[in-house]
Parts: sequence; structure tokens; C-alpha cells
Amino acid sequence: MVDPKKFLEAGQFFHGHKCPAMPMGLRVGAEAMNQLGVGRANDGQLLALVEIGEDHCATCFADGIQMITGCTFGKGNIKRLHQGKWGVTLVETATGRAVRVGPKAEAMAANKKTEFFSEYREKGIPASKVPDEVVEPLVQKVMNAPAEMLLNVGEVHDHVLVQKPHTFISLVCEACGEMTVQGYGRPLGDKKVCQPCYDRALSEG
Repeated sequence: MVDPKKFLEAGQFFHGHKCPAMPMGLRVGAEAMNQLGVGRANDGQLLALVEIGEDHCATCFADGIQMITGCTFGKGNIKRLHQGKWGVTLVETATGRAVRVGPKAEAMAANKKTEFFSEYREKGIPASKVPDEVVEPLVQKVMNAPAEMLLNVGEVHDHVLVQKPHTFISLVCEACGEMTVQGYGRPLGDKKVCQPCYDRALSEG
């Protein structure tokens, strides 16, 4: 069984500050892994489909998912679905077995009613500047709450995977001289250039 408490310290170091959302990601990710009976992904053994969007609270959730599942943006096995929610569907890529886990609305609402949000975050104060005595109890509450009070857990189901192989083919942009993946190269006259150089040339007329 994956124990999210073993990842808390490393998760906070990776994330950069204490908050309730990253630990919620640890709890959600651990539950999904335990439902599937899988370990942390060293390569592409798992795929995490995270429902967060952009420019909303608690996107820190995704760092907890990355830390505990091993699904990272660098490995390309975590995808942001831009739904403005905090669920994650975790897929075992070898079999297509998947499960969706997300925090209960009541748990999220209770977090948002705390001093951490009302007196600090909603007033624009960075999470790293919130006093430890304010945020630590909230972190511990998330980490220690019974799963049935904290999480919605779906049924294990089959997920249809559409996977593209990684490409190792690249080219050197003939404008800026930097390496770019071949599929992102653009023709500009008789040159092959990267997307930013192509866009810059078009904007300059």
C-alpha cells in the first residue's frame, strides 16, 4: 500500500511551500494507486489525467499527484484536462485499467472556510508567507482525515489509451541556432526554423 505520509516532506520541498492542496494531491494519488494496486511510475507505467485548469485556486494539487505517482510533465505522462476540478483519473498504461479519485466537495469547502484562505490567500498573500501555525493544522487535517470523509473513489474501469511514440528526431533552427523537435519546425523561405522564430518573422512582416 502506498502511504502518502511518506511523501509529505519531499512533496513540500518540491512544491516550495505548505498548503492543503498539494497534500490533497498526495492523498488522491495514493488512493488511486492503491485502488489499482500499482507502484510509482519510473517511466510511463502510469498516466495521470488531472482535471485542473489554470488561474484558479488549488492547482497546487497537481504537484502532489506528480510527487506520489511519478507521473510528471517532464515524462509526459500527466495531462491537464482544463476542467476546473480536482479529480484525477489514473491509468495503468500496460492494461488500460483506470480509476478516478477526487476530493469530496465538503472537504474542499471546509478548507476554503479556514483562516488560511480567508485571511491570507484570498487577500493575495503568497502561501509561503502564511504563518506555520495557520497552515500546519490544515495540512495535518488533510493528511490524517479518513479516506471516506475526504475522497470520492470511482470504480476501476477500462480506459482507451491513444499513445504516440516519442520522437528523437530534431533539427537546428537556421534563424536562432537552437535545437527544436523536427515536428515543431516550420519552413521559412528556404530555411527550416523553430516556431518562435517563425512567429517572429510573421509579426515583423
